[in-house]
Amino acid sequence: MIVDWQRARDGLRDAGMRVLVLALLFAPESVSVAHDMSATSFVKTSGTDFTVDGRQFFVVGVNNHYLTFGSRNEVTRVLDDAVAMGANVVRTFLQPVVGSLDGRNATIWNWKADGDANDLAVRGTYLLYWDARAGEMAINDGANGMQKVDFLIAEAGKRRLRLVIAFLDFWAYTGGAQQMRAWYGSQDKSGFFFKDPRTKRDYKSWVSHVVQRVNPLTGLAYRDDPTIMGWELMNEGNAQPEALRLAWTAEMSAYVKSLDPNHLVSSGHANVDAKLSDLTIPTLDFGTWHGYPLFYKLTVKQFNDTITEFCQLAARAKKPVLLEEFGYARSNPGSAEAYAMWLDTLARDPNCAGWMVWRLVSRQDSGRYPVDEHDQFDIRNDGSTIWNIFKAAERTARIRETTGSIR
Repeated sequence: MIVDWQRARDGLRDAGMRVLVLALLFAPESVSVAHDMSATSFVKTSGTDFTVDGRQFFVVGVNNHYLTFGSRNEVTRVLDDAVAMGANVVRTFLQPVVGSLDGRNATIWNWKADGDANDLAVRGTYLLYWDARAGEMAINDGANGMQKVDFLIAEAGKRRLRLVIAFLDFWAYTGGAQQMRAWYGSQDKSGFFFKDPRTKRDYKSWVSHVVQRVNPLTGLAYRDDPTIMGWELMNEGNAQPEALRLAWTAEMSAYVKSLDPNHLVSSGHANVDAKLSDLTIPTLDFGTWHGYPLFYKLTVKQFNDTITEFCQLAARAKKPVLLEEFGYARSNPGSAEAYAMWLDTLARDPNCAGWMVWRLVSRQDSGRYPVDEHDQFDIRNDGSTIWNIFKAAERTARIRETTGSIR
């Protein structure tokens, strides 16, 4: 195991980073038990913990947004890099969604763009579309549709990775809920989808199709596949007002549970301002929140305190809570130390259930890593200090699973 020790040593001003790097360097291999857990058992919950076969399952995870439309090589590269990092969970969204294929019902985003998958070049892939002849939603079960999801699930299972899958994205980057409300001519981006009977019907039809689909590569219906850790109703489903969001979440989570009692269900909401208000819904098994310190004008220390706050909220609700998206630009001074502090806090707090960083990317079919000069959140298998900090965090999490605590 190679560590850029000189760069790491230069950044060891933070105690959390020191713990993580030392864990990577000196922890015995016997504590790395992530892949010893049964891959044939469903993930469950016990208080603020996730469990597998009655043992704690601390989530060490990554997000990737192009797994349902990238090439097979692009998908497997991400999964292989997730394994290399020590991740046990990968999160993604079911996308793209388009208008009608004949153009009569317009696609509201540029789904024919050229470029890399990371830059939303979907290369003809679409899962949902508007059937202009029938005048209704239709589902693409073909090679450029749901068969890509089949492949993702099968390949994740081979690597003993679990998946958190959001049924839909709220945002219009690859269509999402915004494309589905546009099918009906609405300009209301925050309310229409969540209250119109037609979009609610479409959503339920989509959920039913997904959870009951039999994957020809595994022979399992999605609802019977333990590779899937859990379903999320929607990525960042920002329905307004709040009462509408909670009512929709209660209705749809109950519907998912009625079709699939095997898997965990969460809202997928960012929840930073809402403070996990949806966790009172009994058909939600775990909570989620998304944390981007600079967006919320928080210092590194303030964000660390926010992590503790949300883990305390988990304890009150007696349900697991995931920091399922977070990112900090690598150009920020002290970015490595910041990540180390937050990961250490998450691992040490007994009420924290885990994390999923935004986002892991791998080499595209062009041979290049994606260009990430805007947010600069990308995590890559590049041997950098930040990469090694995330690897160290995996080892620390495994110590927690084995011993019950980090001392």
